[in-house]
Amino acid sequence: MSFKKLDELGRKLEALEHAQAILGADEATHMAVGGGEKRAEAMATLAGMYHRQATASEVADWIVAAKAEPLDEDQQAALREFERQYINLTCLPAEFVERQTAARLRSEQLWRDLRAKNDWAGFRPALENIVALVREEAGLRAAVLKLSPYDALMEQYDPGNRAADIAPVFAELKTFLKDFVPEALAVQDEKLAKRPLKPLSGIYPIEKQRELGLAMMAAVGFDLNHGSLSVSHHPFCGGVPTDVRITTRYKTSDFLSSLMGVLHETGHALYEQNLPKEWSHWPLGKARGMAVHESQSLFVEKQLGRNPAFWRWALPVVEKDLGEAWTLKDILPHVHRVERGLIRVDADEVTYPLHVILRFELEQDLVSGRLEVADLPEAWDAKMRDYLGLSTIENAADGPMQDVHWPSAAFGYFPSYTLGAMMAAQQWAALTREHPAADDEIARGDFNAVNAWRRERIWSQGSRYSTPELLERATGEKLNAAHFITHLKRRYGKS
Repeated sequence: MSFKKLDELGRKLEALEHAQAILGADEATHMAVGGGEKRAEAMATLAGMYHRQATASEVADWIVAAKAEPLDEDQQAALREFERQYINLTCLPAEFVERQTAARLRSEQLWRDLRAKNDWAGFRPALENIVALVREEAGLRAAVLKLSPYDALMEQYDPGNRAADIAPVFAELKTFLKDFVPEALAVQDEKLAKRPLKPLSGIYPIEKQRELGLAMMAAVGFDLNHGSLSVSHHPFCGGVPTDVRITTRYKTSDFLSSLMGVLHETGHALYEQNLPKEWSHWPLGKARGMAVHESQSLFVEKQLGRNPAFWRWALPVVEKDLGEAWTLKDILPHVHRVERGLIRVDADEVTYPLHVILRFELEQDLVSGRLEVADLPEAWDAKMRDYLGLSTIENAADGPMQDVHWPSAAFGYFPSYTLGAMMAAQQWAALTREHPAADDEIARGDFNAVNAWRRERIWSQGSRYSTPELLERATGEKLNAAHFITHLKRRYGKS
């Protein structure tokens, strides 16, 4: 049977994915600096083995033949994902992949050096080369996938999402936020005038913070028998579903930054740990895409971790592990801090979407050719002034050079961040409609019902549905900005 051959291929590919994932997590956490060269060789070899096996010509024959075989519903869904994966892996010629990979690596290395020097003029030619290659990739993918060029790029991160559907939702959110950011800042100032901010003590030993993080991870549902917590330069969730590696970074002056990072990565980890195990070797058994994954991490970090109900339960845990007592009224101004800033990764949940919408708009223009790299700093500055009242002119390091995504040719990725936040709010709204006691349970440290809802609606579905279909099935409606807007108003607006 041809499906049996695909099933066997899936097991081989899963083994290679496992090795690559664990080697990658180890490189970022425990590998000695001198091990880098040989580790890169090993990972490149594994990646080559994976690509050759996944794109072999006989796989296409197996897919065609399997369509004529008697398959159950799960196998039919798996076959659809095998075909989707094969098409997306084979629509770029090997010569192009090699050319783009070499350019991307050079661009990333140059970016790391020149961003620190704010050297836009030195970096611009490399980015122009990357954008030319991205336009070429978009054209190649679009021809095979029968999509617009930008949608063909976005399909690699969020299957089923289309710019024509996202743009009006983002436009509604942008219009709201441009007025709401000043309101949220005014509300914050008014509260702080009545009750000044209680400063953090700044005495938080790393080991104590680690114990607090582990306690929070376990409480919200992380399985410590199938995962671990380490330290890295930038927090991430890696590994495999049976051995999830999450990381954080610590500042002894501030326990909240690490804790929120831990909660965010735990959200990713819960999704991975609860994917359907019987499908783990099929593309069907993987997480659906970046927006869905981000919705799970932001659900834990924002809908749970910044929820006042969560802190009613968490404050005694903080006191136990850190030896520091806080009242709810003193901790929430730290947890809900709003501030205009230039840097996306440092932004709060009110201003963050504007950073993403800016990039979403600019990268569509770059891919289509409506905007050239030479004009990018001015275009970035104009939008930053309009959306957040800040300027990046003569400051490309904090403007179009601040993220690694474009230097590494990752166009179509940025929408996932804000889509994830909106989807998380929409999931929370649906969950609390069905389960009004959620806040009371969270305040007692009981996350069972919340996780049961997410397991049934999101985690157990794997990649059975496209991103929009999964959200609509889980919440009963298409992506709707109203839920995220309502969430922000309740948490940061005038009461």
